[in-house]
Amino acid sequence: MKKSILYISILALGLSTSCKSDKKEVPNEVDTTVTETEETTPKNTTTTERPAYFNETKKVTMVLEPKSNSGVKGNVVFKQEKGVVSMVAVLNGLTEGEHAIHIHEKADCSSDDGKSSGGHWNPTAQPHGKWGDAAGYHKGDIGNFSANAKGQATISKITDEWCIGCGDETKDILGKAIIVHQGVDDFKSQPSGNAGSRVSCGGIIQ
Repeated sequence: MKKSILYISILALGLSTSCKSDKKEVPNEVDTTVTETEETTPKNTTTTERPAYFNETKKVTMVLEPKSNSGVKGNVVFKQEKGVVSMVAVLNGLTEGEHAIHIHEKADCSSDDGKSSGGHWNPTAQPHGKWGDAAGYHKGDIGNFSANAKGQATISKITDEWCIGCGDETKDILGKAIIVHQGVDDFKSQPSGNAGSRVSCGGIIQ
């Protein structure tokens, strides 16, 4: 009888220990799984958000021709690196003072007045305005620049809102034109800022 009681006591103690052991193991497994999930979740999605053309380096050099019986000519270089486009335009033959420069819809400079290039390039259907204005602006609204007493000017711009041949209709400048105006863009008049005649034109083509 004593042996039976002793045997039952040992058996009960063994089962109790086994249950406690099982209860300890389950939380450990769950905790480990949660920790691994948190650690392997990407913290930085910058790489996946980069445009497909981010690693493409491209360059376009174009010539600006006189229009509207002016003597304004020059050249423009666009360069794309790491998803950013830089523009440098060098002009001469201008009258001294401020002038406007824009990107227009079509790389067609065949007409004498430059109007064959169409209106401002505005793929996002925004009102005309100064670049960066919260009220809206065209992707082609480069803005105003100043020519010196010799009629010379250099214009530069850097933006990630353009691309060269990427195929994105809201950013791709290929097939468009650079237009230089005689007057100044007032950034208010719709749809083009009342910048006057088109005195120079060049198509952005490869």
